[in-house]
Amino acid sequence: MPEWWSGGVRFTCIGCGRCCRGEPGAVFFTPEEEDRLLEAMEVDGRKLEKQEFRSLCVTLKWGRPSFAERPNGDCVFYDSEKARCRIYPLRPAQCVLFPFWLSVMDSKEDWDREARRCPGMNGGRFHSAEEIRALLAQDPFGPDF
Repeated sequence: MPEWWSGGVRFTCIGCGRCCRGEPGAVFFTPEEEDRLLEAMEVDGRKLEKQEFRSLCVTLKWGRPSFAERPNGDCVFYDSEKARCRIYPLRPAQCVLFPFWLSVMDSKEDWDREARRCPGMNGGRFHSAEEIRALLAQDPFGPDF
């Protein structure tokens, strides 16, 4: 059976931050992504140690390390004043690949449900089926996660 998206889909991130805020959800990261963040992040002019980073920015409530959330569900790295991600250039693959996640691309209904929250979906740049397959293959947590 062909994928529902075999004719391609349209998506361009408009930077609204809706995927970063408002509801709980895991944002997993790889050890390499954590190392990149540790190298780049500073607090009070000093680099964070891994344990300090984890105590300030990470939760284990999803069963493995994920970015922590504020009480309102916003990602700990979401800057509500600027409505932007504070680590955008270093965000993990999970964020980079959105909405090309297996859970979103599984069915047209899943895509449409997510598109009600994300104004960049169903508009903007055309993504071919070949490109979508390549993006889905990049998911570091994949179907066996």
